[in-house]
Amino acid sequence: MGLFFKDYESAGSGISKNAPKKKGFALFFEITGRKFWRLAGLNFLYFLFFIPLMLILPVISYVPSAGIGIALIVLLLLTFAFTIGPATAGMVKVLRCFLIEKHTYICRDFFRGFRSNFKYASVIGFIDCIVALSAFAAVRVYPALAHQLGTVLLYVPLVFTYSFALLVIMMNYYIYLMLVATSLSLKNLIKNSFMLAFVAIKRNLFTTLLLFFIIIAMFGTFIFALPFFMVIVPFYPAAFIGLVASFRSYPVIQEYVINPYYTSIGQINPELTGFAEPTDEEPVFEDMGGKEQPIEKRKKGKGRRIS
Repeated sequence: MGLFFKDYESAGSGISKNAPKKKGFALFFEITGRKFWRLAGLNFLYFLFFIPLMLILPVISYVPSAGIGIALIVLLLLTFAFTIGPATAGMVKVLRCFLIEKHTYICRDFFRGFRSNFKYASVIGFIDCIVALSAFAAVRVYPALAHQLGTVLLYVPLVFTYSFALLVIMMNYYIYLMLVATSLSLKNLIKNSFMLAFVAIKRNLFTTLLLFFIIIAMFGTFIFALPFFMVIVPFYPAAFIGLVASFRSYPVIQEYVINPYYTSIGQINPELTGFAEPTDEEPVFEDMGGKEQPIEKRKKGKGRRIS
C-alpha cells in the first residue's frame, strides 16, 4: 500500500553506491518498473511514424481516382520506409540510455537520435522494409505455385527467403544499437551485425523466440480485448519489445565491440564505470548511502494547546 500511503516521517539507511547490482530478469524488471511511464512516452513518439501506414486504408476507401490513390499509397509507403529506420534509431538511443543508467530526455534524445543517424538509419530501415515485403510475398506466392505446378521444390526458395529474413532480424538486434553507440561506417555496421548474429546465435535465437511469444501474447490481447489493445498500442508494445531486444543484445556489443576498443587505447569503457571521470583528488564529500542510521518515526503525543 506504499503507493497510496507513503510514510514521510521516517527514513531508512539509504542505498549504497557499492551495493551489488542486479542481473538478468531481476535487472530487466527493475528497469521496466522504473521506466514504465517513460517507455509509454517513447512508444508514443515511435508510434507517430506509423501514421503513413495507417493512412493507406482511408486512401483506398475514400480517394475516388485510382491514379491519385496509387500515387498517394506509393508516397505513404516511401515515407514510412525512409523514416521508420531513423525513428527506430531514435527509440534505440533512448533505450540504450536506460540500459546503461544514463540520464535522458525522451523527446530531445529521440529526435536527436533521429536526426544524427538519419543517413544510415534510413538505408537500414528501407532494407528492412524490402525484406519484410519479400517475406510476405514469398509466403503467398511460393506455396500457391507449388500447389499449382505440383512440385515441392518451390518450397526451397521459401525456406531460403525466411532464413534470410531471420538473419536480418538477428542483425537488427545489433545494427541500430551500434549505430547510436559508435561512429562506425555503414559497411562496418552491416559487417559487425552480421558477425554478431552468428557469434551469439544461441542468444539471438532465444531472443527471437522470446519476442515471438511476446508478440503472440499481444495478438491474443487483440483477439479477446480489442478496445484495451487499441488503447495500449500507441503507448507500450514497440518500446517494450525494443527494450527486451536491446537488453538481450547490448551486452554482446559491449563485449565484442565497445570494450575491445577502449582496451586498445588503454582505457576502461565508461559505460562500465557509471561515466565517472578518474581523478587523483580527495573527495570533498563521502557517499553515506547504506551507512546512515535509520530515522525513527516520531511518536505522536498530546501537546499543550495555546489559546
